[in-house]
Amino acid sequence: MTKIIAVANQKGGVGKTTTSVNLATSLAVMKRKVLIIDMDPQGNATTGVGLDKHTPPVLLSDVLLGDAQVEAAIQAVPNTNIEALAGGPDLTIAEFQMMKMDDREFCLHKVLGDIKSRYDFIIIDCPPSLNMLTVNALVAANGVLIPMQCEYYALEGLSALVGSINTIRKNANPGLEITGVLRTMYDPRNNLSRDVSKQLSEYYPDKLYNTSIPRNVRLAEAPSHGLPALLYDKRSSGALAYLALAAEMIRKEAAREAA
Repeated sequence: MTKIIAVANQKGGVGKTTTSVNLATSLAVMKRKVLIIDMDPQGNATTGVGLDKHTPPVLLSDVLLGDAQVEAAIQAVPNTNIEALAGGPDLTIAEFQMMKMDDREFCLHKVLGDIKSRYDFIIIDCPPSLNMLTVNALVAANGVLIPMQCEYYALEGLSALVGSINTIRKNANPGLEITGVLRTMYDPRNNLSRDVSKQLSEYYPDKLYNTSIPRNVRLAEAPSHGLPALLYDKRSSGALAYLALAAEMIRKEAAREAA
């Protein structure tokens, strides 16, 4: 079964886009067929894989609103086995139009209906708020990956997001589950990072990934070159961490399906 993962957190700056781009790339390197969907009007996941957010062949907003076929909007990502639905400023307009629709929460779900079986993984990069675009991603997904920094307000924000996920599970998507919590920009030398990490392991023992993503200059530089870290510097600690995350995710999915 296709694993559709929404990479979400209501807090900005926690590494959602970095995780979406580099996890998708790492899964593709491991011979999985991957689609990445950029649901953020900022379009950073789009530029992060080397695509132009301003001139996609067909706008994602048109696809979501039913004015274009999804096949026309899918693009091949250069030098990878990834395909993409590019995001950009048009999504702000789409969100406004979607609010007028009776089935507004299910636009992306309907879009993916005919194509999801082509892929092993679909990774959805969400905006940093619980708006209609994020709700669409959560309704379409069967799993949520939550990137978070180990900082003072992180657990409070995580609690709010889990509440939102539970509400969507109850009202629109009963199959939605938390795939995992990922520590990003993690520095084990920092006392606060260690303390919050310990709390996460206590509160979410079955959901916290063993893999953590370190602070890494090469990981931060890669988007300015329009490249995932694995293509920018495959030996960097950031690239290696996302490879480890992809491997851990594949192992967990295999164990879940075998159970």
